[in-house]
Amino acid sequence: MKISYRWLKQWVTLDLDPEQVAERFTLAGLEVDQVSPVAPPLDGVVVGEILTAEQHPDADRLKVCTVAGDQQVRTIVCGAPNARVGLKVPLATVGTILPGGLKIKPAKLRGVRSEGMLCSEPELGLGEESGGLLELPSDAPTGEALTDYLGLDDQILDIDLTPNRADCLSVRGLARELAALTGGKLTPLSIDPVEPVIDNRPVIHLKAAADCPRYIGRIVRDVDVQAATPGWMVEALRRSGIRSLGPIVDVTNFVLLELGQPMHAFDLATLKGDIRVRRATKGEPLQLLDGRDIALDDDMLVIADEQKPIALGGVMGGLPTAVSDATRDILLESAWFDPRVIAGRARRLGLATESAHRFERGVDPELQREAIERATALIVEIAGGQPGPVEESVSTADLPVQPTVRLRMNRLNRLLGSDLDVTTVERILLGLGMSLERDGEDFLVQAPSARRDIAIEVDLIEEVARVFGYDNLPSRRPGGGLNIEVSSESQLPEQTLRTQLIARGFQEILTWSFVSEEVLDRLDLMDGAQPLANPLSRDMAVLRTSLLPGLLETASGNLRRQHPDFRLFETGVCFQRGDEGFSETRRLGLLMTGLAEGEHFSARPRSLDFFDLKGEVEQLLELNACAGDFRFERSEHSWLHPGQSADLICDGQRVGWLGQLHPMLLDQLDWSQTAFVAEIDMTALIRRQLPQASPSSRYPQVRRDISFVIEDSVPASDILEVVRTAGGGLLHRAAIFDEYRGQGVDSGGRSLSISLILRHFSRTLSDTEIEEVVQSVLLALRSRYNIKMRG
Repeated sequence: MKISYRWLKQWVTLDLDPEQVAERFTLAGLEVDQVSPVAPPLDGVVVGEILTAEQHPDADRLKVCTVAGDQQVRTIVCGAPNARVGLKVPLATVGTILPGGLKIKPAKLRGVRSEGMLCSEPELGLGEESGGLLELPSDAPTGEALTDYLGLDDQILDIDLTPNRADCLSVRGLARELAALTGGKLTPLSIDPVEPVIDNRPVIHLKAAADCPRYIGRIVRDVDVQAATPGWMVEALRRSGIRSLGPIVDVTNFVLLELGQPMHAFDLATLKGDIRVRRATKGEPLQLLDGRDIALDDDMLVIADEQKPIALGGVMGGLPTAVSDATRDILLESAWFDPRVIAGRARRLGLATESAHRFERGVDPELQREAIERATALIVEIAGGQPGPVEESVSTADLPVQPTVRLRMNRLNRLLGSDLDVTTVERILLGLGMSLERDGEDFLVQAPSARRDIAIEVDLIEEVARVFGYDNLPSRRPGGGLNIEVSSESQLPEQTLRTQLIARGFQEILTWSFVSEEVLDRLDLMDGAQPLANPLSRDMAVLRTSLLPGLLETASGNLRRQHPDFRLFETGVCFQRGDEGFSETRRLGLLMTGLAEGEHFSARPRSLDFFDLKGEVEQLLELNACAGDFRFERSEHSWLHPGQSADLICDGQRVGWLGQLHPMLLDQLDWSQTAFVAEIDMTALIRRQLPQASPSSRYPQVRRDISFVIEDSVPASDILEVVRTAGGGLLHRAAIFDEYRGQGVDSGGRSLSISLILRHFSRTLSDTEIEEVVQSVLLALRSRYNIKMRG
């Protein structure tokens, strides 16, 4: 928020310069980004009055003016379209250097001598747009320095407020804060009710009382919308970054800056019947003040008459009912809206308004009547008019109530490490406008209605610390013992996984948790995706359900830069919405592409394949002794090659998948090489078996090999599972060491050779025991898969 230092001084007595005020605000948590002058130096620019304005004899667009200024009358050639007799304007005398570096010198323009320059706002550094000369009020004293007349020896404080300090989005709020910080005397504005002259009342219906529990309206007839806004008000608005738009709009904007209450004025002649505050119907049309036509959503609040919406509540008014040059009668609006029904609506429509900025943070719910009285008084003073009585529609049960919070002195001093006394704390809280009641050494505190951020005891302690000054609090070492939680040995630190992957040639990446719906649709991963209510862009509209989109995007960037060989991994959270609610799962994602090893003269380069990726997963499971019975099962996923994909199963539950990217997906990505990807739930990887020491057997192990023909469709993992089950306790290990397809083997089958390693811990196995195990394994394979033995 931008605020004038002079405007602040009208509210609170100060002996601090602007830089010191900025420092006080910043140290109290209201960070001042910048202190800048209202205008550049304008030495030599005075208030001038055009006495005559005649057409230039040799130029259609120039006028020859005689101008009274600093004790003499000058002839000045001017090209501004609004130059006319009697107009008061800024006059740059000879010798003046304007902000752009232009030095004013006597000159001849088309044969006419000109001694000075009449100035517009951009030429003085006071604005960016201009329709001609800067027109000053008719009572501006001729010859007075422009800097003195407009009060341009002022500074602007640009304050970056946190969302919880909506009470400081006004001059009054900042002045109250500054008075508490400096001990200065606050001079509150005296706002007296404006007596009604007519008996016209608006009829207001609160159809959405929970969303808008207070709505105040007032009719003012016979206003002069062509009246000139006073220069002091125009300057106050300009210094806060708001352009003057006419007396009615200027007054509502001024009250917004002064008191913090957004207001709106409707052209009464354009309204049809009673005022209704209600929720919009989905798809209902509304033309906004900026000329945009929008379709409303059913979670938006509107102000409507009997026929149509006339404003988007808390955000922006409608163009058809706006005040125009033809307006004679107006309806003033002052309301309190629940921040929850305003938050996000403006951003959804691509709007950023002063009203929405305040309402979504929380306006003082007791401010509305005071604001409409202030606005009425200013309008009657500037534009005339006959005000009617104030009409208020309120649902008291839906208005927020300030809680009473207990503040314990011993807790305050314990948390701050201070030794503050009761008198100091009482002075600070009263300076912030709090209502106090003593209860022994404690305070029962109720914050003013504008302070929506005071809810619990620590909020009050923070306020005391801010005002007392963080730099005034003593510096003490924290005391007490620390309870250090020892990590369980059965939980593998995630950093260990990262270190292992980096050691094996992987590079870690970190990608956004937000992705586009189009990307998830292309990968068939949209099921259960949670859309964002207010996305930053279409490319970041939903929460990711998988790490795959980020891996593919990073890989695409590498391939476009002609880096064909790399391995990537990412650990992150994936989000899923299901029947049982919303879940967050931490996962590990892998991507490998290019050559298995670097080029070398000793061997031909080999491209990565499915088994390289499977080996990396197996290496992680074995190296970390991951707990559970892991196996791989053939599976199909739309983003993976149908013949080279598998699910990782742990204790009967799917905990991950792996495989080669589908060729159609590679075409969509415009990749000239394939890649292999995997994703595993982190919970399955970090849960490990604790090592148990056991002596090695002193007796020899025995190896027997069996060879047989089996159908090609049977997975190797299923075969080994049958072998291990049938082998019983004497089978120490089983492994496939040979596979053959070709001559002598029927089509659709393959020959496998499996080694059986048998041993007993306490004795040597007999030939009979060995043969029984072998036959048991063969019998199980025959009954399950109808194998054929080979010699």
